[in-house]
Amino acid sequence: MIPVRYFMTFLLFFPFALYAQEEKKDTVIQERKTLGTEVENLTDDIAKAVRHTGRRIRRKVKDFNAIDTVYISPNLYNLAFMLEQSTWYEHYRLGNNAGNHSQQLNFSPTLGTKLGIYFGWRWIFLGYTFDVEDLFGNNKNKPKKKEMSLNIYSSKFGIDLYYRKTGSDFKLRSYEGFDLNEPSHKNIHFDGLQSRIKGLNAYWIFNHKKFSYPAAYSQSTNQRRSAGSFMAGFSYSQHRISFDYSKLPPQMLSQLSPSFQFSHIKYSDYSLGFGYGYNWVFAKNWVSNLSLLPGIGYKKSRIDDNDFKNESWIKDINFDLITRAAIVYNNAKYFVGASLVLHTYDYRKPNLSVTNSFGTLRIYAGFNFWRRK
Repeated sequence: MIPVRYFMTFLLFFPFALYAQEEKKDTVIQERKTLGTEVENLTDDIAKAVRHTGRRIRRKVKDFNAIDTVYISPNLYNLAFMLEQSTWYEHYRLGNNAGNHSQQLNFSPTLGTKLGIYFGWRWIFLGYTFDVEDLFGNNKNKPKKKEMSLNIYSSKFGIDLYYRKTGSDFKLRSYEGFDLNEPSHKNIHFDGLQSRIKGLNAYWIFNHKKFSYPAAYSQSTNQRRSAGSFMAGFSYSQHRISFDYSKLPPQMLSQLSPSFQFSHIKYSDYSLGFGYGYNWVFAKNWVSNLSLLPGIGYKKSRIDDNDFKNESWIKDINFDLITRAAIVYNNAKYFVGASLVLHTYDYRKPNLSVTNSFGTLRIYAGFNFWRRK
């Protein structure tokens, strides 16, 4: 039997025990509510931050493509289809600076023609190109060339990424400083020259609201009034040139300057440029463009895997040039045009100079569809 005093004590403290349990239960519930509120607030903060960041990105993108609609009208369609014919151009000039005994050799390959089919979404074009001679089986024994490029044209800036690898189907087009009895040495086949070039060009357009590069080179806008703009740019490129001089005609070898007796040149080019471009609207829906972007380049080179060091770094400064030209008819629905992009690099040392130029001529036609809302 429970003593009376224990029973009275239990009755006295039982309400306080129940109160403590209820208070603990209320505290746990309150803590859970507080935690849930904090998680909900954190989620809302993250969502707000994401939306704010998205709005800032959209404003920046819109600002990069801001235009003056009096001079430029935007593209009214989402998608495009285009057929293109492209032709390669390439030229190498080797020269020496030996006073009265200066010599010069000029090489270029046979022009290559490709056909391409492209689909575009606004300013992005993806497609496939193939060599015309491959269709007839005339290109089986010829060395393969490779060319890859990515061009981005926006209102404010542009970027060119490119990679080119030549074959060995060069021809000796002309020469100077050689006393030869056979004039037939011009335009003869020469498989002793190969090159690889890869690089990046980036440029800024100052008058981007009135002057449109995309109108001339990517058909994503229409230039309505003539306008021009100054441009500033930076470029970086790597060049590798292989030259087997022993494959020159015997009469040339006996007179060849020691400056030409190398096997490899590798140089990197860092260039800053400033130029000008102009869009001329000469008729309704027609625009032509010409732009020149000359640059001052610093070249770090190796000849036959040996570093070529000058006494002064100023001797490694040379000039480069990027030339663009285009003519386009675009009535917003259908477009047809042609464009030329030409790169020229100048490499000079005390006894050797190399000027290499390469470019692409494009002729194209297409139409836009899926009109924007």
